[in-house]
Amino acid sequence: MKLSKTSEYALRILSFMAKDANRSYSAKYLVEKLNISDKYLRRLMTGLTKAELICSKQGRNGGYQFAKNINNITIYQIIDAVEGMEKYFGCIMGFKECSDDKPCSMHKIWSSMRDKLLQTFMKTTLADLKISDTMKY
Repeated sequence: MKLSKTSEYALRILSFMAKDANRSYSAKYLVEKLNISDKYLRRLMTGLTKAELICSKQGRNGGYQFAKNINNITIYQIIDAVEGMEKYFGCIMGFKECSDDKPCSMHKIWSSMRDKLLQTFMKTTLADLKISDTMKY
């Protein structure tokens, strides 16, 4: 399974910031370091700010910083903030009427995997994501 670019970028940004979680990061610095377009980065940061995962300060020494401890920010919260988790709950084959009562051919297989994936997203924190300094962004 592959995450969307939106979720990938949000996780990339926050895991980069988590290397020095007490620091304030300017949008310009993040754009340069992470090779993400300015417009896309700012849209993601707006969603993350609205979800109260990060906050922004204006002014010369302003920028983005964490609004809560990185031990308390989960992958689930990050993805939910930037695109919502709905697509991970639905039928893998796209059937709107697929349910436990009216399952598609993949329902039992996918529901088990989906539950494990969601548990992983809910228990894995930003602090758990170790990004090596040698990792290319």
